[in-house]
Amino acid sequence: MSQFFNIHSENPQNRLVVQVADCLKQGGVVVYPTDACYAIGCSLDNKRGMDRIRRIRQLKDDHEFTLLCRDLSDLGLYARVPNPVYRALKQATPGPYTFILEASKLVPKRLVQPKRKTIGLRVPDHQIIRAILEAFGGPLVSTTLSMPGDEYPLNDPFDIKTVLEQEVEIIVDGGYGGLDPTTVVDFTGATPEILRRGCGDATVFGV
Repeated sequence: MSQFFNIHSENPQNRLVVQVADCLKQGGVVVYPTDACYAIGCSLDNKRGMDRIRRIRQLKDDHEFTLLCRDLSDLGLYARVPNPVYRALKQATPGPYTFILEASKLVPKRLVQPKRKTIGLRVPDHQIIRAILEAFGGPLVSTTLSMPGDEYPLNDPFDIKTVLEQEVEIIVDGGYGGLDPTTVVDFTGATPEILRRGCGDATVFGV
């Protein structure tokens, strides 16, 4: 049975945030709000957690997860970020964007796109997940909380509880979530390329 934490979206209660971070450190799988949709995630080294997420969402083995990072410093540890790209990212973080970048050697091979050697990363702009990331002290492996056959992600915490209370360790209730995913921007080419238009404003990248 999941624990159900009601965390304030603007002033997250530290004791609850620390409990979520501790759960992640101990191998738990957690559902949490972001500045786009609700998401489900686990720690970077938690292969079993990733397998559980794949089973819950019925994802294929080649599904590309995203790394949620605390800030650009963390992002720079897990991806190669040339100076011009860094300046572009600085203008757009934190925010509802996923950046496709060349993965660094710190990223486990199971997370790297095998042909292009890339990884999706983002720095979310939501107080709850930012507090969790800070307390956890590193990135989370994350994916949107879209269930098999559903047109839209789950966005009502009580619906999430009904569906997943036997599947995850903690469900964080941060209020109703969004229905639009992040805007995905590929920075591996000569110029930025929008791979998916979502709730982030793509004009900040000049495209």
